[in-house]
Amino acid sequence: MAAIRLTPLDCSVGCSANTVFGVAAAWLIAKYRFSGRNLLITLIDLPFSVSPVISGLIFVLLFGSQGLCGQWLSDHDIKIVFATPGIVLATAFVTFPFVAREVLPALQAAGNAEKKQP
Repeated sequence: MAAIRLTPLDCSVGCSANTVFGVAAAWLIAKYRFSGRNLLITLIDLPFSVSPVISGLIFVLLFGSQGLCGQWLSDHDIKIVFATPGIVLATAFVTFPFVAREVLPALQAAGNAEKKQP
């Protein structure tokens, strides 16, 4: 029952975050030329090239009790790995490219010049 209750929460939070950040990243890539543009495109494509097992290992190494941020998280009584925030974070990471890659062609087709109204 806990998994059934967790799934809608995970999907709603993950999809909302992906919608906001995916559209913002696609808009930034389509409308502007800046020095970190290629890095942003690489970060968007990262979940396609990294196995979900490896991304899970990275989350454990970052947020686990013995991880990079583990001591600070433990001192502040924040649980990410094996808790709801970790599940939402993993879902958002894996599904992020789908939003950005779907919106990007439409924004590029629209162009970056605004038309003035008479």
